[in-house]
Amino acid sequence: MTSSKAKTGITPTRKENYPDWYLEVIRAADLAEHSPVKGCMIIKPWGYAIWERIQFLFDRAFKETGHQNAYFPLFIPLSFLEKEASHVEGFAKECAVVTHHRLETNKEGKLVPAAPLEEPLIVRPTSETMVGECFAKWIHSYRDLPLLLNQWANIVRWEMRTRLFLRTTEFLWQEGHTAHATKEEAMEETLKMLDVYANIGKEYLAIPFIKGEKTESERFPGAVSTFTIEGMMQDRKALQGGTSHFLGQNFSKASNIKFRDKDGEEKFCWTTSWGSTTRLVGALVMVHSDDDGLVLPPQITPVHVVIIPILHQEETKEKVLQFCRKLQGELKERQFADRPLSVQIDERELRGGEKSWSWIKKGVPIRLEIGPRDIAQGEVTYYRRDFPVKEGKAMKKSEFIQKVDAILEEIQTNLYEKALSFREENIREIDTKEEFYSFFTPQNKENPEIHGGFALAHWCEDPKIEEKVKEDLGVTIRCIPFDTTEEKGKCVISGRPSRRKVIFAKAY
Repeated sequence: MTSSKAKTGITPTRKENYPDWYLEVIRAADLAEHSPVKGCMIIKPWGYAIWERIQFLFDRAFKETGHQNAYFPLFIPLSFLEKEASHVEGFAKECAVVTHHRLETNKEGKLVPAAPLEEPLIVRPTSETMVGECFAKWIHSYRDLPLLLNQWANIVRWEMRTRLFLRTTEFLWQEGHTAHATKEEAMEETLKMLDVYANIGKEYLAIPFIKGEKTESERFPGAVSTFTIEGMMQDRKALQGGTSHFLGQNFSKASNIKFRDKDGEEKFCWTTSWGSTTRLVGALVMVHSDDDGLVLPPQITPVHVVIIPILHQEETKEKVLQFCRKLQGELKERQFADRPLSVQIDERELRGGEKSWSWIKKGVPIRLEIGPRDIAQGEVTYYRRDFPVKEGKAMKKSEFIQKVDAILEEIQTNLYEKALSFREENIREIDTKEEFYSFFTPQNKENPEIHGGFALAHWCEDPKIEEKVKEDLGVTIRCIPFDTTEEKGKCVISGRPSRRKVIFAKAY
């Protein structure tokens, strides 16, 4: 007896087991794998090419807003962290510590640490304290301000539960650090960089992020205010896509970052920091992918078009390949958005179906399958990755070349609109505690990862309420969204007066 279940490229499907589906999409697309070092990952070429594209887009935006790149040491002296009490407290449990600098062979023939350091070194969990030390040396006058720097680096935070791209012991990121003469300038910088994250998320990653402010309990350690962009994944959990922090004068006072103003008065600087990480690759997987594999927005993909020659007959093989190579050259002359079209021919000696599925799983936006019949008719058959995988369309070759950039733009728009619709369908305004608890209780016992969504509800600003819903449901306040006006009401949990609604969700 055969199953009536439709064949999919990925097993299990999202509905059957979302966490395993996510990992299988990554494996099938050849994005990354677990490393021999527990909790760390190896980012493979296809996954790293996606990160490089994201990195390019951020780097360009940072430079357009006046920032310069610099690099700071991987190791931070313990005494630096101790200068800022709330900062070190926030990261203390996640710090990796270097205590020795030499190995020796013991009597059993094993290598053991031999020479203790005079002061332990922390493997960088973030760089505020190191940057603060440098800013204190570099800044003397108001003429030195603003100082706008960005760093591309790796970070180590000792995580107990890890998941590829989303949470690993070591990850890649950028971290901006700036110093300003006034509070107003620093706050303007903080919100400007949040906009950079949100705009790149929308225009390039095709992810609709919600901008908002974190509550006190969710703030970056040592910050006065933390602002965030939050996206909804297909299991309806939230993922933080980037954060921007107004640090006030906390780190300036801890690191003695001072300047003399125009009147010769000595003042402490106002500072900011902001960052985004390789978890954006995980966000792309979870927002756009389907049960056949990865789906990539054309603005992010390493390859826009893959050409798959149909080479069943030896006598037509060379003719088909010549046609494909000529087409590749013509397509490469086209431009999509800010770069030339990236076009690849798959000449591997594999069956056509095997080739097609490998590119479907990699998420390439357009797939062309070309055989002798297509050549005879002067046509190409193309498949869009945002459409069902077998839904191909024949088009005259010349017409396809002229329209390929428009097709890619349609795919980009379609992916964003689809993600936006999904989010809007799964945001609910909730006014009662009973409905709130029901909303976040999984209804599908076979797949408890899928539940609820985003709850827009009143909160009385009591941290104890945050802690209660976190303990009871694993739900946190993701942000106080910018696009909701203050409106008086009653807290959904306590019933006490509330002046605004916030977004509650389970999160990665």
